[in-house]
Amino acid sequence: MGESTAPAPGTKCRAREQAHDRGAIADWFARAHPVPRQAASEWAEYGIALLPLGERFDAIRVPGRLVHAAVGSDQAEVVEPTLDDWLHGPVIRDTRTGSGCYYVLVAADALWEGPADRLRTGTYLAVPRIGKKVSPITYWAVQPQRRGHLCDPAHLAALLSTAETPKAIES
Repeated sequence: MGESTAPAPGTKCRAREQAHDRGAIADWFARAHPVPRQAASEWAEYGIALLPLGERFDAIRVPGRLVHAAVGSDQAEVVEPTLDDWLHGPVIRDTRTGSGCYYVLVAADALWEGPADRLRTGTYLAVPRIGKKVSPITYWAVQPQRRGHLCDPAHLAALLSTAETPKAIES
C-alpha cells in the first residue's frame, strides 16, 4: 500500500480556523469605517482600504530609519520578525518615501510619549487586506493575529530606545 496523501489530522480544521480568524480580524478592522461594507469592497478591489483613526485604533508613524536603527537592519526578513517579537501586534509598512514608515497600530486610548508621531481622529490610514500580500508598497510588516489585538506602545518605546541617537544614525 502506498503512502497516504491525505492531510494530517486537524489540517483542514486549522485551515478553516485561520480563514475564520482572518475574516473576524478583517471584520473588526472594517467596523472602523463608517460603512464597513465599503472597506470590504476597497480591500476586494484595491487590496487597501482607507480607515479612519481615533475610535477603534490609532497609529504611531515611525520613520523607517528609526526602526532600522533599533533593529540593526533594513532587511525585511530581519525587521519583520523582530517587530513581531517586540510588539506582538499589527504593523503596516509603507515604502512610498525614502526608507518608508512603519505604522504601529495601538488602542485609541493608549498612552504614547515616544519619539514618533501619533495619528488620531481626523486621519485616515491605508490598511492592507488581511492575508496574502497584494502590494509591495503598502503591506503588513506584522499581520494582525487576533481580532482587536493591538500593539502596546510601551513595547514600541522600549524597542526605539535601543536605537542609536538620531545624530549618530545620520553620520
